[in-house]
Amino acid sequence: MPQGKISRGNRSKFDMLPTWDLYEVRHSPKTRVPMINNKKTIGRILGPLLFMLILLFFRPEDMEPSARYVLASTVWIAAWWVTEAIPIPMTSLLPLVFFPGMGVSKIAPVAEAYINPIIFLFIGGFMLALALEKWNLHRRIALTIIASVGANSQLIVMGFMIATGFLSMWISNTATTLMMVPIALAIVAQIYQHLPGKESENLLGKALMLAIAYSASIGGLATLVGTPTNLIFTGYVKEAYAVDISFDQWFVYGFPLSLMLMVVVWWYLVNRAFPLKTLKMERGREEIRQQLRDLGKMSFEEKWVLVVFGLVALGWMTRSWVLKPLIPNIHDSMIAIVRIILFLIPSRNAEGNLLTGKRRLRIALGAFFFFIWRRCRSFWL
Repeated sequence: MPQGKISRGNRSKFDMLPTWDLYEVRHSPKTRVPMINNKKTIGRILGPLLFMLILLFFRPEDMEPSARYVLASTVWIAAWWVTEAIPIPMTSLLPLVFFPGMGVSKIAPVAEAYINPIIFLFIGGFMLALALEKWNLHRRIALTIIASVGANSQLIVMGFMIATGFLSMWISNTATTLMMVPIALAIVAQIYQHLPGKESENLLGKALMLAIAYSASIGGLATLVGTPTNLIFTGYVKEAYAVDISFDQWFVYGFPLSLMLMVVVWWYLVNRAFPLKTLKMERGREEIRQQLRDLGKMSFEEKWVLVVFGLVALGWMTRSWVLKPLIPNIHDSMIAIVRIILFLIPSRNAEGNLLTGKRRLRIALGAFFFFIWRRCRSFWL
């Protein structure tokens, strides 16, 4: 990816790429370098070699053979992940061969780790992320929140933290950060062209960069789908203690904690780490409004994505006390999969429906398999 300043005209090509898009860009034929092929060759040899060395020479007395087999398999898979000897998602399928083949477990328990209600909740989150990013709705939401907060330096930081935290509740932390950073850079550039003296040290810019990074991580704590680690935790709790943590139960504890952390980090950044004067910064607000004007009116597609997003979020919030009396067996994963309606609603401004495209689905499924292996690995270890 070329370095340097990204103009307004081509900014959208890069500033909203989620992690799975960045993976594809980095590994497209046009950007691949010969060194990567050498790394893959080394990995294809290193993984099986380490596997055999552990099985033959690593024999602690207090370690059961099945534990040693799991360790050897994990090292092989890790070597192929690091070197990308084969596509990362495909590496995640190797436990289906290793564990039953070495007698660690029958294939049924291993396969069950790949098909679990938590996994479908994760897929529903991917559908939302893809739809928001495809129609640029996440950018509109972020700019609207920032524009409504205020125009002085401290409030601008607060606006960015609120917008980043809110989006991170529903889509990837990395994707949210990649979208918010170029917006922050454009605003800071407009402000500091007209602020003399000590303010030229760009304390606001430093505070904004850290604010975006911290609030992306903090926002992911608020909801069950905010980050994959939340889903891994709830899956483990259900298996180990037979306790099913629903979306609304998580939200009751996660959202207040996230809000509290957000306030603490904001206060620290604007008062201690980078003390910001409460200066009126109308040029920053004007830049935000200009970016909103560039987006134009909300499109038909954005409205429908927002409606589906709102209905699913409402269903998650009210499942325990509204939907469950009507549908006793309802689960958060069932509500998440309702988002398949995005594949049915036709688009007015582009070919196909609101959510379509084999490439995007392939990328989402790749991250899906990667997530499944993390869950499978934690279970067997």
